[in-house]
Amino acid sequence: MPLHLHPSLSSSSSSSSSGVCLSPPLPPSVELTSVLADTRLTLDVYKGGAAALPLLWASIPEQLMGVQYLTVGSEDKAGLDDALDVIPNLTDLHTLTIRGHRFYDAQGDPLPGLLTTLPMSFSCLSQLVHLDLSFNQLSCVPPCLLGLPTLSSLLLCQNRISELPSDVGQLSSLTYLSLLGNKLITLPPSLGQLSGLRTLDVSLNLLQRLPDEIGSLGGLVKLELSQNKLRQLPESMGSLSSLRELFIYSNDIRVVPPCLNKLPLLKIDMRGNPLGRPPTPPPLPPVPAVIYTAVLLLLFSFCVSPAGCHVFLPGGAELLFPPGCLLTTTRLEWVEKTPEKTLVHLEEHEILLSCPLELRPHGIKFFKVRIERTEVVVQRFDGFSWSTLPTLACCTVRQFSWFMVVSRPVKDSCSLTSAGTLLVSSADPGIKLHFPPDSTLENRTVTLQVSAAEIQVLCGDPQARVSPLLCLSQNPSTDFLQPVKVQVPLPPGVTGAVSDMSCLHLLHGDPAAQSWTDITSQVSLYVTHVYAIFYITHFSWYWLWYTTQRIVCGTVRKVYQKLKQFKVQFLVLQRKTDPSQVILQCLPSNKVDNRVQSLAELYDGPQPSDMCDLLEGEQFFAGFERGLDISTERPDCVEGRLCFVFYSSLKNLKEVYICAVEGHTGPVRGQVSFYRGEIPGDLPEELARKRKGHDNQWLATLPVKLPVRDNSENGFLVENSQHPPLNLGDPESGYLTESNLLSISLQIGQDWRVVGINLGLSYEELDRIQYKSRDNLGALVLDMLFHWARGQRRAGPGAVSRLVSAMIESGRRDLADEIEDTVRIGRRKYSESLKRVGILGLRDQIGLCGRAQAGL
Repeated sequence: MPLHLHPSLSSSSSSSSSGVCLSPPLPPSVELTSVLADTRLTLDVYKGGAAALPLLWASIPEQLMGVQYLTVGSEDKAGLDDALDVIPNLTDLHTLTIRGHRFYDAQGDPLPGLLTTLPMSFSCLSQLVHLDLSFNQLSCVPPCLLGLPTLSSLLLCQNRISELPSDVGQLSSLTYLSLLGNKLITLPPSLGQLSGLRTLDVSLNLLQRLPDEIGSLGGLVKLELSQNKLRQLPESMGSLSSLRELFIYSNDIRVVPPCLNKLPLLKIDMRGNPLGRPPTPPPLPPVPAVIYTAVLLLLFSFCVSPAGCHVFLPGGAELLFPPGCLLTTTRLEWVEKTPEKTLVHLEEHEILLSCPLELRPHGIKFFKVRIERTEVVVQRFDGFSWSTLPTLACCTVRQFSWFMVVSRPVKDSCSLTSAGTLLVSSADPGIKLHFPPDSTLENRTVTLQVSAAEIQVLCGDPQARVSPLLCLSQNPSTDFLQPVKVQVPLPPGVTGAVSDMSCLHLLHGDPAAQSWTDITSQVSLYVTHVYAIFYITHFSWYWLWYTTQRIVCGTVRKVYQKLKQFKVQFLVLQRKTDPSQVILQCLPSNKVDNRVQSLAELYDGPQPSDMCDLLEGEQFFAGFERGLDISTERPDCVEGRLCFVFYSSLKNLKEVYICAVEGHTGPVRGQVSFYRGEIPGDLPEELARKRKGHDNQWLATLPVKLPVRDNSENGFLVENSQHPPLNLGDPESGYLTESNLLSISLQIGQDWRVVGINLGLSYEELDRIQYKSRDNLGALVLDMLFHWARGQRRAGPGAVSRLVSAMIESGRRDLADEIEDTVRIGRRKYSESLKRVGILGLRDQIGLCGRAQAGL
């Protein structure tokens, strides 16, 4: 049985405070030293922990007066109110965090923070530098904050703030301000007084315009305006000389102001804006009510009629729209997201099986996502938090949003009564929990995670064997009234009859600290021929080990940490027919050989790199060196380096086009180097220490060879492409001359990529066209249109009709009408020419007949 120590003060505490008890509100196994360390007090590790602050203040006020870093959860209203009365007394505070979404309910949904305001007494925290009030229910900025002279970082994310105070400029020391996920409609002019502000994040709000005073933020380096309702940007932004990053994606901006061209070092992310489109987009054309049976691949959008349809998306997602799901024909869109940390939140033992998929517009009803795998869950993101949709094969939802597929351990649960019950794991029937009568009346949940097979290699003991790792949790977390009998299979190859039981160890784990304790001598461990049986009153992690090593706890902790590490290798391959097209990939070493074999027919490249260690979810970069360059317009390109996030179950694949640096004419023998990036924040200290240092930032380097460019049609890369004379179609079904095509290309503009997709060009072809003419929009559009037209030479009649349909699907009805008018005029001229030719032919025939009769 694990020893549960009641909290006690350290030896340095006064004798008057020796009777302090933190349970309740904290669990009885929590010691004071686990929440109070030097000047740091952490009370958000356990649910309701804020209620412990008044107890500590009443018992050891001298120690609390020196606290500089305080973290408090806000999911418990009563405990939070009491804590707010104490916090103003902690005048040495430098950092204060009061936020929600720290804990989850029984359905897996995050518990909201309940903070609605702060008392005016908080204005006495004169040394406060960092304040985080995210994931709460604030409807306005607490007035007391305006009196904090040293406040540098203020986070008010995911609240309900609809406006900022008119005198927000009083926060003169602010360098970081985040209001992500609120209800802001406007920003006050006084915001321009925050001259020291370097980062401003007002994304995911309802902003319709920005004040001109925003141009006064001369020190601003990063500005987040994404996912608002902005229609234009003020000209004053041209004065933001320090600005390096501007995020304006998913707004209603149609024109980027020329003033931003004055900022040559500025990087702008403007995805999801109707750039270059007219103020009011034309309506969608009517589509016949037929059932769509075509498979849609590599498309960003598709139409669904009231008759429904069946759609297959790359990556295995399958959408089923039943008849009657929509009243009118609607165009829907999908986007596959990069698995970034802001989108992917994995719990312990979970594995990401797919990239996040966004389906929009949100609110569309009745669709199914089919997953071939079993034992998976689909997670949905509503813009604020992820929720879990349990499923075995498919799920049905009523709204479009963000989705991803996650593998997690099989979870079995039971509700207990005073009569007791038996819970058997559905993953392994040999795992059983016997709840005796009168043990508890609360709900209990058991979760099973099977350990890795390479355990012998990780711990260095060839005789080591382990049982499944048992993760037991309960709500509430109080101990059972009676001991619970647990049955676990013995490790593979171990039997109770012939094995040395002195090598069998029962390990107890703490999920929060990720530490392990050998409790074999503290419990009654009974071994049968194939099972181990023990009794517990406290739920946590339990792991049965058979090993010859003596120091078991340290070994188990290291092994558990290493289970998150993977031996990986890097690939850099160039397409045989187009060496400028390069794929970069990072794979676990056991998947590399099959991958190289599958790509060998289409790609050339060096052998895979040497093996190195990467962590699940770790970020790393790929940089091109020695005369090579890639497009910096990609959102995953950071300071010229391509950003990756490693997930062992995904392909970790990027496909780019490379070119020689400006001014380089000969062949390029360059290289791609992979470097480590940001280390995950929840990494155990021992692993984080190994990741430090300049040498450990380098992962691998692989060569790339770029041939000399030429101007031939079959060459590697054509510069200053000259298009041969080209006419499209035929006089009967529709005919366009080269002059007509040139006139059309001049009007397509920024819609060229959408037009290309609707014409049937692949993303690979469009990316290559963009690289060839990325600095010349006119040449880029011309190349796209003529590239498609050349492919229609042998496609038979109907090419012009396909062009008209593509223009309509792209929202360019104006160009479609112009093409139809041109074709109509051409048909009339063709008919008139046929009539003239027919009359002349008739006269010739009459003349021949007359001459024949005269000869007779």
